[in-house]
Amino acid sequence: MSHAELIEKAVEWLRSYGCGVILSEQACVTGEMPDAIGWKRTCHSVLVECKISRSDFRADGDKPFRQKSQLGMGCERFYCTPAGLLDPGEIPSGWGLLEYHRRKILVAHPAKENLRTATGFRHEMNLLLASLRRVEVRIEPRTLTDFLKWKNRMARYNGGWLPKGLVGSEEEANVFLDTR
Repeated sequence: MSHAELIEKAVEWLRSYGCGVILSEQACVTGEMPDAIGWKRTCHSVLVECKISRSDFRADGDKPFRQKSQLGMGCERFYCTPAGLLDPGEIPSGWGLLEYHRRKILVAHPAKENLRTATGFRHEMNLLLASLRRVEVRIEPRTLTDFLKWKNRMARYNGGWLPKGLVGSEEEANVFLDTR
């Protein structure tokens, strides 16, 4: 299994874990580039670092945001490996371990849910903003706001009606807009 394939599986796992927004292999100014990170509920982040070799795992521990865990992203943090690569006792305190076994990712060791600090939260915001800026650059000359309002333009074009199969923005399933 390649690193890229394991990241794809981690993204699938994050989606099944309830994350509504997921990024993979996106960089920001902090230098941390999570293999996969997702957000669920009210800003609860889940970081997954994929490792396919022991040497890759050991090298990860030398990164500044691993040396000083308060700099790192993720309320929950997991390593994801092929089954049997790591022992749960080898992973940093509070981290969880996901193992890929028989085409499924299983939780071999749970993570604590409160690892992110205020600094980590700012780093996550930087990652999200950098990613949104990448989207905006790709859709220019339109703005991000215009892009997000495309359904309104479609309804105006169609005499006030959305095309069949589309629902209005207020009816979209979006846990980040749920006020309950």
